[in-house]
Amino acid sequence: MRSTMTKALAALLGVFILYTSAFGSFEGLVQRAIFVGLVVSLGLLMFPLGAGKRWRPLGIAIDLAAAVVSIAACVYVITHYDEIMNDLPTATTLDIVLTAGLVLSILEVSRRAIGAIFPTIALAGIAYALLGQYIPGPLGHRGFDVYFTTETLLLGDLGIWGLLVGVASTTIGAFILFGSVLLFTGGGQTFMDLAVRLSGRSPGGAAKIATVASGLFGMISGSAVANVATTGNFTIPLMKRLGYSPALAGGIEAVASTGGQIAPPVMGAAAFVMAEILGRSYFDIAKAAVLPAFLYYLGAFATIHFIALNRGLRIVPEDEMPPWRSVLAPQRVGPIVLAFAGLLFGILTGRSVQTAAFYGVAGLFISYLALNVRSLAGLRAAIKIIVDSLEDAGKALVMIGVLLAGAQILVSMVNMTGLGVTLSTMIVSLANNSIWLIAVVTALVCMVLGMGIPTTAAYVLVAAVLAPALTKVGVPPIVAHMFVFYYATISVITPPVCVAVFVAAGIAQTNWLAVAREACKLGAVTYVIPFMFIAYPGMLADGGWLDIGEALVSGVVFTMAFAAFFGGARFFDSRLLNGVVLLLIAALSVFPTWFGLGLATAGFIALWLTRRHRIRRAPDATVPAGA
Repeated sequence: MRSTMTKALAALLGVFILYTSAFGSFEGLVQRAIFVGLVVSLGLLMFPLGAGKRWRPLGIAIDLAAAVVSIAACVYVITHYDEIMNDLPTATTLDIVLTAGLVLSILEVSRRAIGAIFPTIALAGIAYALLGQYIPGPLGHRGFDVYFTTETLLLGDLGIWGLLVGVASTTIGAFILFGSVLLFTGGGQTFMDLAVRLSGRSPGGAAKIATVASGLFGMISGSAVANVATTGNFTIPLMKRLGYSPALAGGIEAVASTGGQIAPPVMGAAAFVMAEILGRSYFDIAKAAVLPAFLYYLGAFATIHFIALNRGLRIVPEDEMPPWRSVLAPQRVGPIVLAFAGLLFGILTGRSVQTAAFYGVAGLFISYLALNVRSLAGLRAAIKIIVDSLEDAGKALVMIGVLLAGAQILVSMVNMTGLGVTLSTMIVSLANNSIWLIAVVTALVCMVLGMGIPTTAAYVLVAAVLAPALTKVGVPPIVAHMFVFYYATISVITPPVCVAVFVAAGIAQTNWLAVAREACKLGAVTYVIPFMFIAYPGMLADGGWLDIGEALVSGVVFTMAFAAFFGGARFFDSRLLNGVVLLLIAALSVFPTWFGLGLATAGFIALWLTRRHRIRRAPDATVPAGA
């Protein structure tokens, strides 16, 4: 019975997102309250308390109570919408009970879905707001009573019903639905087969398949863990079969999948959240993310290539390659093309982002039915796929929904207490107003705060607490937010708490620390690129074509030099000289001077030509095909 209820409620949530994307959202608080009520109820069904345990009856009672109080709180907000928006009501005892029940339910579902770290931080934020007067030193504040805290959280649009839940219930929901429908209608397998055809026959082909497939998949799914679990189950065994060590195979997949978080259009849902926080359009954020995402994948691809040449890794056998005729069959490619055509049509005609996503879903539905249905049985199968995709979208929204609702609770407490301003002032004072020192401190704190927390929630946390430190010393807001976002993102491959690495190590059946070591090596370029956002305005598509060109050249030279260093490329017989020259080229390319950049570019080109010359002069050397 629980399974049936879960499927029905998940499909209902998917239909709700589809309907509001097509015909427009309800009033702000109403849309968000319906969304939160559905998400929390579905989460309680998907992650039952005490499942399989002897005390499950107690778990049922707790889950039922949590569902009742959560739905009651959401219904209360919907029915009192006018009063809340117009009269700013004072909290009552009933309001306090409903707020406490809803907050605890949201955080409990997030605990069951992703672990205890994030809900613990959110609870600490509430405790900080209530007990600030007892905290000594600069972090202390006057404190807020339970009535004012309730009014902030429940009886307004700055608490639980703030902009993060708003964007989750509209734009993010529409894109998650778009991605689910695309994958369920065969888009995921098409991406994988396309990656195999494009990369399989070059050095390190299996690793490049992981990079391309995870990049394509990640642009839609926007989840590092989902990427690893989905593409990794194919790519990691393939790499191991072709002679890759389990640690290297796992590290490659973890890094390739993490890139999906920073690659447009979805960026792990952070693009939409960032757009709301900054008051910029989604397209501004996506445009700014293009060049950094390109450099990320260029770095991963190049490092893999150098490692493959260095270690003589085998290419994918021809008999394991899908034929081009199958990959490019109209039944497979047509729905994908029309899905993105619908999305582009919505954008070009000035529709909202969620409406554009609906056009993409509609184009996908119609083309899939037209190209794949030839009988009544085929129609039934197609309808089942569509229903399953709606259900899958509903389930996927549970994690993002409770995360952003929990993040909204935390952000409202940070804003109410002024914690972000306080910490920013402390960081600026500690770094003596040095922009680079502030950036280093901010980067380190971002990686620590992001550990064990999904990317979107991590970004929200560091954006509220740390981004103001950078803007305070003159860094443009979009640069500051991209900076903290990148460091929050790469925490998923940074020890000790690196969730993408854990999943990849599980699939590779090897020690996670060895996987983390390979992942940090492969993703090394990403630990430096965010500093280039500050040095080069063009890195985020800001400024003129000359600025963008300078950023592109600098980024490519730096990325290739770093990739050659960590990939083990040999230009000289001396390993020390080899490393020093490559690091010097990388360092010269980072600093924004035309002389240094020109010297770095010329140096790398000369090294590359020398390497080619040395290969031609040594016919007896063993060089893998494609070198």
